[in-house]
Amino acid sequence: MALDPMLLDILACPEDKGPLLYFEDDGFLYNPRLHRRYRIDDGIPVMLIDEAQTLDETEHKAVLDKAEAAGIKPNFSSNA
Repeated sequence: MALDPMLLDILACPEDKGPLLYFEDDGFLYNPRLHRRYRIDDGIPVMLIDEAQTLDETEHKAVLDKAEAAGIKPNFSSNA
């Protein structure tokens, strides 16, 4: 289930308040600055720091490579 675009526009990492990468097909949001993945359960983002998964360097690189290949961009500009 895809996230509502209005919700996606306002979602931010609960720790650094920065933008996220949305992997709709894989069901997660990703903070590349902290290497943190937030799962999406039944269309609901689980934005709890304690529930997030921190990726190692290899996993981080794989996620970034996938984002680049798929054209996935941050959900908002942190310069706004």
